[in-house]
Amino acid sequence: MNRYQGVEIINDQYGHRYYRDVKYPDIPLSSDDIYIMTDFTDRLDLIARDYYNDVTLWWVVAVANAEFISADSLYVPAATQLRIPTDVGSIIQAYNDLNNIT
Repeated sequence: MNRYQGVEIINDQYGHRYYRDVKYPDIPLSSDDIYIMTDFTDRLDLIARDYYNDVTLWWVVAVANAEFISADSLYVPAATQLRIPTDVGSIIQAYNDLNNIT
């Protein structure tokens, strides 16, 4: 899922194009969530590939674990326990609803 698909592109007065700010949904805890311990080589995109079969869903893991994730890297500190939400369909729908994406 391309998280910017359907997000409005804004053109400013100087000819610069950018995406409008997006909002991310709160991801509630679920008894179905999976918990993993990270290793030195773990990256959010690879975790998303392993659990969702889609590297572009790395942001789901990042949002669910915002307190552990650096905003400037896909790498996760080693020996960090991460929560992997399993209800991805509902999370994507909540993202689309928050950002008025049809």
